[in-house]
Amino acid sequence: MEHTRIKDLLKSEEFGKEVIVKGWVRTFRNNQFIAINDGSTINNIQAVVDFENTADEILKRITTGAAVRVKGTLVESQGKGQRVEVKTTEVSIIGDSDPEKYPLQPKKHSLEFLREIAHLRFRTGTFNAVFKVRNALAFAVHKFFNERDFVYMHTPIITGSDAEGAGEMFQVTTLDLNNPPRTESGAIDFKEDFFGKATNLTVSGQLEGELAAMAFGNIYTFGPTFRAENSNTTRHLAEFWMIEPEMAFYELEDNMDLAEDLLKYVIRYALDTCPEEIEFLKNRLLEEEKSKPQAERSELNLVEKLNFVIGNDFERVTYTEAVEILQKSKPNQKKQFKYLIEGWGADLQSEHERYLVEKHFKKPVILTDYPREIKSFYMKQNPVDAEGRNTVRAMDILFPGIGEMVGGSQREENLEKLITRMGEVGIPTEEMEWFLDTRRFGSVPHSGFGVGFERLVLFTTGMTNIRDVIPFPRTPNNAEF
Repeated sequence: MEHTRIKDLLKSEEFGKEVIVKGWVRTFRNNQFIAINDGSTINNIQAVVDFENTADEILKRITTGAAVRVKGTLVESQGKGQRVEVKTTEVSIIGDSDPEKYPLQPKKHSLEFLREIAHLRFRTGTFNAVFKVRNALAFAVHKFFNERDFVYMHTPIITGSDAEGAGEMFQVTTLDLNNPPRTESGAIDFKEDFFGKATNLTVSGQLEGELAAMAFGNIYTFGPTFRAENSNTTRHLAEFWMIEPEMAFYELEDNMDLAEDLLKYVIRYALDTCPEEIEFLKNRLLEEEKSKPQAERSELNLVEKLNFVIGNDFERVTYTEAVEILQKSKPNQKKQFKYLIEGWGADLQSEHERYLVEKHFKKPVILTDYPREIKSFYMKQNPVDAEGRNTVRAMDILFPGIGEMVGGSQREENLEKLITRMGEVGIPTEEMEWFLDTRRFGSVPHSGFGVGFERLVLFTTGMTNIRDVIPFPRTPNNAEF
């Protein structure tokens, strides 16, 4: 007789049926009531043990964290808190757990403590919910693009180019770090390295994605990316996942439409397929916010916030318009912003982005046409405006509580403009000939964007630290497990 998943038993009406449950003990009360969880749901099933007819050595081994097999009858529960329970006829221990050493006790643990035991935190209700939602969002991403006939490309993790030009990359080498080979001038001789040149972990699959879009039309990548940025904030990871579509014949407006459709689609999918998990996370967040002063609490609960994104057309505003709004805003005039907006050309910070979304427009915002100087080299240049200002066809999507959720642009398809811009920012063209070839042989207008997947999970789960939405976070001084 096969065991039945707890998720299915909790919905079952087959009272009197003999069932087998396998899972881990969450709690064991009064030598009689076992709360068992098998990971299929955030909810536990209660098994009522006939302790008078169960051997003492078995009862002693029913401890928090132990894996058990329970055989019994599914019955309507007499107690409060559950609809069904298992009236047990047989209990056996599959795997013991020493209660003195098991770190997950039946009490509320801090998220900081749970990060230290990330290999066990999946067994808590919070992380069961978070990673179920993460799973649903990842599946929805593939479903969205598959329904629109996009080709899924696996772009390389090891690369010889820096797509963002930021220079914050992890080097990949097999050289002996204590005694690397050197050239006559004393520099490290990468010709002796595994790939015969200096290589790094990728910061983006975009450039390779552009190559594929020039053949397939519409493609997307969804894979791990790496930034060696020494940043210890609640919103940065050194290893994270990125969703990056690239579309031939797409201009900026088409790019914005697709990004808005994608975000609404995947959040709606999570709401539809994980209602229990999102309800649990909503209540968790409400509980957590009780300790905050009223002014710092969210105006919307988690479900309202998700519906806020799904139910609103995103407001589309140019960078120039946004700067004017921010300059005139109360927090700027009263010097309440940490970074004051002095004028055009300022790089917008998270506080500015959130002001536009949460206070001014009260809906998600797409900012477009940023100053060329604060954006990447590959973005399509607009004609110089009446004020003599250079802007690019960039677009960032801003969300409540998060700030930037998506960064994208129409790409510069003009070879001469691209080469000139690369020269201005110091990117050597000889290393990028393969990329420039797409502008030589049948160049077309094309666009794309990137979504930091963990930021999307952070928003959808209502968690406040990005380290709590990836199974094993990689951050400065932390690469455990």
